[in-house]
Amino acid sequence: MTDILQFTTALAQEAGELIVTERAEAELTHNYKSGDELVTSADLKADQLICDRIATNFPDHFILSEESSPDIGNIQELNAPVWIIDPIDGTVNYAHGHNQSAISIAYVEGSNIQVGVVFNPFSNEMFCAKLGAGATLNGNLIEVSKEAAMKRALIATGFPYDKSTIGPMIPRLHAVLLNCADIRRLGSAALDICFLAMGRLDGYYESLSIWDFAAAQLIAKEAGAEFGHFSAVPEGIDPQFYDRDILIANPSIYPQLLALLQAADKQ
Repeated sequence: MTDILQFTTALAQEAGELIVTERAEAELTHNYKSGDELVTSADLKADQLICDRIATNFPDHFILSEESSPDIGNIQELNAPVWIIDPIDGTVNYAHGHNQSAISIAYVEGSNIQVGVVFNPFSNEMFCAKLGAGATLNGNLIEVSKEAAMKRALIATGFPYDKSTIGPMIPRLHAVLLNCADIRRLGSAALDICFLAMGRLDGYYESLSIWDFAAAQLIAKEAGAEFGHFSAVPEGIDPQFYDRDILIANPSIYPQLLALLQAADKQ
């Protein structure tokens, strides 16, 4: 997987340079998909670049991308490697001039996420992981925080574009905020999870799409995080690909945060 990791980091770097240039020099066009979800011209250009590079170098591989190929069926049933891509995770941040945005690329082979790369070109932070080999930030090994007390933990979450689903989130937010040091809502799930992987956060929970967390999930787990869900995973679905009610935290905070979220859902 070393060659795959090198290819992926180079590709993330190239796409990162593109989105930085697009925001600085081009006039971004803004459109909306699925009602209220923002997509910019830079999302589409980065997506095309990434997909073209992968198709050229690995023509037999599948590509699951948020912007151009959002449905390839059950990943577990595919008989070829799969690339899972979010060309800009944190598009709203990106479009509004915030720097909390990233390229996210995961490589799946043998029904396991083997390589994950998340690159923020605005901070020049490259998070990488290879299954079984640990996680790095700009080449240096990283690990989750050692915080064991929930009352001192910094927890992150996010909220959906579709506000009709926000009802159950309010009791969860209330329960977590009452019991932790503080909550962060940074606007990029991939970077939230990577921040957890290197100790800037202690816990994270949210429902997402697979391209939001596939790469970062591996990075967090390789850095020592516990990954799971605070609701039941449907039978027949591999938990690593299930995108509802995700919970990631350091091993000490995980059971405490899990208990809070599950209790909130019973209210």
